[in-house]
Amino acid sequence: MIRWTTGRRATLALPLLALARPALAQAAWPARAVSMVTGYAPGGLTDVTTRAIAQRMEQELGQPIVVENRVGGATSVAATYVARAAPDGYTLLMGASSLAINPALQPELTPRDPQRELEALGLAYRSAFVLHVHPDLPVRSTAEFIDYAKANPGKINFGSSGTGAVNHLALELLRKRAGIDVLHVPYRGGVPALTDLRTGRIQAMFQAALEAMPVIREGVTRAIAVSSAQRMALLPDVPAVAETLPGFDAVFWQGLFAPPGLPPTVVTPLSAALTAATEDKGLRARMAEQGVAIETGDAAVMRRILAEDSTQWGTLIREAGIRPE
Repeated sequence: MIRWTTGRRATLALPLLALARPALAQAAWPARAVSMVTGYAPGGLTDVTTRAIAQRMEQELGQPIVVENRVGGATSVAATYVARAAPDGYTLLMGASSLAINPALQPELTPRDPQRELEALGLAYRSAFVLHVHPDLPVRSTAEFIDYAKANPGKINFGSSGTGAVNHLALELLRKRAGIDVLHVPYRGGVPALTDLRTGRIQAMFQAALEAMPVIREGVTRAIAVSSAQRMALLPDVPAVAETLPGFDAVFWQGLFAPPGLPPTVVTPLSAALTAATEDKGLRARMAEQGVAIETGDAAVMRRILAEDSTQWGTLIREAGIRPE
């Protein structure tokens, strides 16, 4: 009887232990370093901002966040890697606007449906572009630019950092909304495009504020507008394109994503850590100096932005017949 009773108690205890183990494992997250994957090379603005946010999130989570650069395939290498990772909270993606662009521009790339194959956790930041022109172009506003382009169809060489880049799509949106004819000149990055804008080989381009500000301050180029729906704190006197073309909004963004199926015990502290980072006044001030608007936005906000951009850019890419180089 004693042996049976002892065995009986042990048998009854086993299910209770089995139930307790997962709960303890989940409560312990994170128990080790977390990997935050980005599709961009080290040293650029996206990488710098990713690392700044990761460093601030570490303070909340109490574990290191290691930024991992997996470059290639228009950021699809990084996105695919995370989409296929275990949903345990140890592999995250600092995703970008390319998630909304690639399915229409390069449908052979994966993930083909980021809205389903990745779980949005929150918005990290938005970065508008500055529309700046060579001083020889006799325009000082969006309205004057549109009027000049209509009077001189096909005579403005308009640069971008590459076919399908957000600043190229901003141009295509402007071309569509304003009904103008300008020549798109794609480059392999913003730096060579800026070199040609300085010399007048091209006359205009939408460019990241960090890249554009030095030449604007020097008077080498002239800022006439910004691509966000509202003005930028960095350039408060420069109007938004939307002040001339209501509803115009073309910005680069990054947000935090994870493999689908992340348990709530991981989602909650991750979302709280991201919110703490994006609400940090010191981080916001440092990034604002580089033209980056750190923004707080929960999972629902990130899902909405991804869905809206997927529709806007997908429609534009198909209607304009844009193909990758």
